[in-house]
Amino acid sequence: MEPQLLHRVTDSVATVVIAHPAKRNAMTAAMWRALPELLDALAGDPGVRALVLTGEGGTFCAGADISTLRASPAEAQGLAVRAEEALAAFPKPTLAAIRGHCVGGGAQLAAACDLRFAEEGALFGVTPAKLGIVYPASATRRLVSLVGPATSKYLLFSGELIGADRALRTGLVDEVLPEGELDKRIAEFTRILVSRSQLTQAAAKEFADGRTDRDAYWAEQMRDGGDTAEGVAAFLERRQPHFTWTASG
Repeated sequence: MEPQLLHRVTDSVATVVIAHPAKRNAMTAAMWRALPELLDALAGDPGVRALVLTGEGGTFCAGADISTLRASPAEAQGLAVRAEEALAAFPKPTLAAIRGHCVGGGAQLAAACDLRFAEEGALFGVTPAKLGIVYPASATRRLVSLVGPATSKYLLFSGELIGADRALRTGLVDEVLPEGELDKRIAEFTRILVSRSQLTQAAAKEFADGRTDRDAYWAEQMRDGGDTAEGVAAFLERRQPHFTWTASG
């Protein structure tokens, strides 16, 4: 199989698959370049209400394809940062579904998702110290926001891998599932996500990510967007709400 990003949309959930099994789903330069464009297209699709990022087979992503670092490490890192930032800016909920190795650039992508669910046996590592590379400032800050300074330093200073249980304790992942249960849990949780108000989710994502200049905008959307009235009415009528607000207004 040629290295590529696969995608599908099912029941309002877009699934993006990192597919480079010959190298444990390592990201090539072409794959880094393709990810922002793909995310932009999926963000603009009104039929997409959530996104799952995962790897082909039993590995999430072993990082950047090291062969891409030979010519220009700085250029390769720039591609990874642009992909990471595009994923972090995706306007709808994002969830990384992780099996096997989630290392280097793979951990960078997983950290850029809103949530991370992992299968038992998954391994996580941030490994630039093994290559003499300065980890990007944006990725370092994002890692610190997830796991705190001490665990970030442990991972960055040592390049050592940690297991799923430790990743859960430190906040690097949100749930750990028994082997064979990850797909079922992802399907269950994304069904919950797509049933909820996109208005609530979009505003919460901006607030949680630190944006401070759109409070009035979100107050206006809550007043005029329709979801609040529908949610209250559905609660009082003891029925499921039918939320209609979308990112386009």
